[in-house]
Order: sequence, then C-alpha cells, then structure tokens
Amino acid sequence: MPYMRREGDVFVVHLGERGQRDTENRFHPDWLFEMNALLDEALASEGPAALVTTGDGKHYSTGADLAWCAGQPDRADWYLTEVQLLMRRILTLSMPVVAALNGHTFGAGAFLAVAHDHRVMRADRGFFCFPGVTLGANYAYPAVAMLRSRLPAGVAHEALVTGRRYGAADALAAGLVDATAETDRVLPLAVEYAQSLAHTRGPVLAEIKTALHRHAVDALQEPVVGYTDHALIRHS
Repeated sequence: MPYMRREGDVFVVHLGERGQRDTENRFHPDWLFEMNALLDEALASEGPAALVTTGDGKHYSTGADLAWCAGQPDRADWYLTEVQLLMRRILTLSMPVVAALNGHTFGAGAFLAVAHDHRVMRADRGFFCFPGVTLGANYAYPAVAMLRSRLPAGVAHEALVTGRRYGAADALAAGLVDATAETDRVLPLAVEYAQSLAHTRGPVLAEIKTALHRHAVDALQEPVVGYTDHALIRHS
C-alpha cells in the first residue's frame, strides 16, 4: 500500500509498500482506496502545502492491476472509472503536485504521471511509455483527452501511436518530463520544486487547473462502459 510522510510543507507519497523496493506499484483497488485516503489527509492540512509522488527501486508505476481485473471482469468498468477519477483528482488538486519518476513509468502509471503539474525523471535508467498500440489495445477516451490537454499535440501523437519507450533525455526533449536528475537527486529535486510553490495551495489553484483542462476534467468524471476496448485494463 502507498504511504505518506512530510518534509516541510511537502507531503511525499511513496506508491509502494513501506520497506519494500522494486515493486511495480500497480493500481489494485485497495491501493486506489489508500491513495485517495492519503490525498484526503494531505488536503485536511492547513497552510502552505504541496504533494510529491514517487516509487522505490526501479519502478514508479506500471499501472493497472491486470491480475485483479482478470479475476473480476464484471467490476472492470468500475475499476477503470476509479482510475480515471484518481487522475482527475491529481490533475485538479488544490496544491502543487510533482512526480518524482524513480524508474519505469508505463501505461496507466504514465497517464497518472502526466496528470501531475511537474515531472522529474531519473536520468540513468528507466523508461516512460504508453505501450497500448504495440499490444493491440486502445485507450479510454478520457485518458487520451487528459494526455492531449497536458502535452503538445505532436508529443501526445507520437507517444500513443508508436508506443515508443522514452529514456530520460528523450522524454525531456519531447516535453514528457520537465527535468531529469541523477538517481539520488530525483526525489530531493522534486521536493525542492514542490516546496517552492507550496504557497500557491488553495481553491484558486484548483480552479485554474480545472479551467485549463476543462474538457479532460469533464471527460474523466464520466463512468467507463465497455472495458474490453480500453488499454488500462488490457495492459499496463
């Protein structure tokens, strides 16, 4: 389960189990519940605040929990809807949100990273990738709308239609991430950036984000129907 600690005004959410490394940090329903509970806790605080998410080891997140979905096909639409609602929540959070990409960021994990305000990626290893096209799996429209709202059109097009695996230098050049850093500097740099903007926390920030991405925000709150057409279930 994800867990949270605090550094100054910055809430740092670790996406994996406390004390464990190299987990893929997939979005199991229990994980989604705990992630939302941590966001509730951060939002219940007062004063300046920002949020940073990160993984441990060689994965940030590889996205959807396929094993759970395969065993619960009748709940897959519900599951995808919950994933989209988490993306929407991160996209419009009333405090700055920074992703510290410590390693591989794939599928739904990559969509979640794009929903953040700012992304710092490990320079020496790890890939940023939307592999649906290489697996013959389409993406849910709301997730694509969010990607299109957050990234330049050409970048979103190439990332989705080629399934390219971007290393840090290429991800930075394309605008998929905003900064790169050596392994031991990824999280500190993300925290420093988040701390510098913690004073912007508040309802006005949430309103600005919502207005900037209105179409995607509206799409992400729509229930998913017909999960078999969507890559968030068929791969991660």
